[in-house]
Amino acid sequence: MANFPRSRRIGDQMQRDLSEILRRDFRDPRLGMVTITEVDVSRDFSHATIYISSLQGEEILKDSIIALTEGAGYLRSLLGKRLSLRILPQLHFVPDTTLDRAISLSTLIDQAIADDSKHPKD
Repeated sequence: MANFPRSRRIGDQMQRDLSEILRRDFRDPRLGMVTITEVDVSRDFSHATIYISSLQGEEILKDSIIALTEGAGYLRSLLGKRLSLRILPQLHFVPDTTLDRAISLSTLIDQAIADDSKHPKD
């Protein structure tokens, strides 16, 4: 996330507003149950990267990203009505892999602990 307080505040507001828009106004059958985990707004406010996660699996997440990307113009127009910004950022939807990385790291730690317990300490 950007280290600029205004970018961070706008990203947080965009996250809240987009979450509500997706819940209430965005109707696309490809959109699964997704969560917006973070919105990273560029320093010049021209681009916003929206990180999406889903507990329904990778295939649903891919379909949801496609639906959101294709509907980005519509979402941007709805967002523009809620935010009072001179420049409304272009929306870029990407999968959030933080949860996958955390699970992978946890598995590696568990394996290391199990391997460690197999070897007697000197």
